[in-house]
Amino acid sequence: MTATFWVIKVLSTTIGETFADYLAVNVGLGPLVTDALMVAVLAVALIIQFRTRKYTPWIYWLCVVLVSIVGTQVTDFFTDTLGVSLYLSTAFFAVVLAAVFTLWYRQEHTLAITSIDTPRREGFYWGAILTTFALGTAAGDLATEALSLGFRNGTLIFGGLILLTWIAYRAGAGQVLTFWIAYILTRPLGASLGDLLTQSKDFGGLDLGASTTSLLFFAVILALVAREQILANRHGVAVKGNGPIGGRHSDFAWAATGIILIAAVGAGLSNLHSSPSSTDPVTIAGKPVATSSADRGAPVPVIRQVHPTTRLGNLTTFATITADLQAMVAGNDLAGAKKHAKDLEVSWDDAEAGLKPRDSGRWHQLDDEIDAVLTSLRAGTPSQAGCAADLKTLQDTLDQFDGV
Repeated sequence: MTATFWVIKVLSTTIGETFADYLAVNVGLGPLVTDALMVAVLAVALIIQFRTRKYTPWIYWLCVVLVSIVGTQVTDFFTDTLGVSLYLSTAFFAVVLAAVFTLWYRQEHTLAITSIDTPRREGFYWGAILTTFALGTAAGDLATEALSLGFRNGTLIFGGLILLTWIAYRAGAGQVLTFWIAYILTRPLGASLGDLLTQSKDFGGLDLGASTTSLLFFAVILALVAREQILANRHGVAVKGNGPIGGRHSDFAWAATGIILIAAVGAGLSNLHSSPSSTDPVTIAGKPVATSSADRGAPVPVIRQVHPTTRLGNLTTFATITADLQAMVAGNDLAGAKKHAKDLEVSWDDAEAGLKPRDSGRWHQLDDEIDAVLTSLRAGTPSQAGCAADLKTLQDTLDQFDGV
């Protein structure tokens, strides 16, 4: 395994997760259609991979990204759809992975990826990879959400565990064992790193946004995979023990360049998202508040008296959108409300990684109430009274939970 391998692996986990969310929420395919689509695409990619007689970087990494998506979706289905606790799902996938490894070793007497030279061994390999992504997702969510560690601590913790794994390898621990431990840990590390870059500064992130982060990661992945493919075409697959194609120093240099590029671009873009200056108008729920002598004669909106009962923090964005939806429904503009509901869905989904670890129970309550609003507005024949009732329930909860 090379340095570029691990960099691509970490970045691909973030790409996989954000792309699935983009299809489900932003494009509007929904989780069921997105799940079915990704499983179908993965099946096609794996057929191509199994029919390929030698290591082909672009095919291999396409399969890894798709497995990342499907593995994440499997865990999300257990947690969000079936309501399985993260403790149970983490334990379940750990048992499944142990079973895969046990069966693999009994059949082939090896778990080394350098020995994958038959279709059956490759089948065991991709089964293990899919399970590691599901386990890594569950374990990562358990640490950052159920244990309320957050994505900043998650990045440090999982990065530190991978470092300890590397130290153990250098100290003489088995190469196969340390490889699979690190492979599992890269999934929660990539997710935590992605959340750190994408989340709003209010939630402790760098506020780059999912689209910017995904494009940045994709560009680095594309460059590194393209280099791997060019070297493989020129020189073939590296012989075991001879080091990476192109030399070890060159491999480290390319990997380090990718990391430095992400850090530099991320820091630069984060600085562009500066906080409002003291001369900017103060707003509450999107409306200006009189703060100067020239403004004192202007009408001042009524300020909501907030009594937060959670650690969720500032929910004003969602309260503002909900208030807009209430006004539309009150005016019987159900078509406009249905269209505007997309803003509520996207903004809520984007903020999940920042809000959920703060108070998972309250987040789930709001998530259920937002789902009820979306369902009411998107019904074939929406009821004005039903939509209004669901929106009032949501707004009352937001007023109660808002920690402005």
